[in-house]
Amino acid sequence: MAKKKEKFYVVWYGNPAGIFGSWKECQLSIKGVSGAQYKSFPTFAEAKIAYNKEYADYKGKNTKKKTLSKEDLARIGEPNLYSIAVDAASSGNPGKMEYRGVDTQTKKQLFHQGPFQQGTNNVGEFLALVHGIAYLKQQKSDRILYTDSRIAMGWVKRKKCNTKLKKTTKNAKLFELVARAEHWLKNNTYTTKIVKWETKAWGEIPADFGRK
Repeated sequence: MAKKKEKFYVVWYGNPAGIFGSWKECQLSIKGVSGAQYKSFPTFAEAKIAYNKEYADYKGKNTKKKTLSKEDLARIGEPNLYSIAVDAASSGNPGKMEYRGVDTQTKKQLFHQGPFQQGTNNVGEFLALVHGIAYLKQQKSDRILYTDSRIAMGWVKRKKCNTKLKKTTKNAKLFELVARAEHWLKNNTYTTKIVKWETKAWGEIPADFGRK
């Protein structure tokens, strides 16, 4: 009997949103949600990339992996190694979450927080980004900051962690960090340039936890 092919389900709009490893979990997330937005992907890596984009980018489209053309690669160029990179990892959504920042060139870990109980990948990406901004400001560094999360970039720009994660006694500490991060953004200025890491061209971001 042939082994059933594994799939990962991205829910952009659901209760909660996230990446799920089974159709059953996906169904629970979208049940009763009017206008739920979701789609399946063959690998976790592709699901993660999709989750950090918009549902409209995938609606009605084939999600098979596309190879970048030589022209695209030339346009994107190489990553700026005078930088730091941040990323987060979550075992479940919500689940145990941690985040870190590394030197892009050497991959030396510069900071690490977690694991936190009942966190999500998006919350971790947001905290990692704010931590990276504050770290570079404290170091008086003009290095750029890479993230592979467009969602986190948007939240930082709006100075608000727009998560649908519910606060519980288990993740109270995590919500304290979120509040501190939002407060920092609203009460500090910074010149750090935040840049989207081009995963399709460069591979996984150097701060990736390697749990695909």
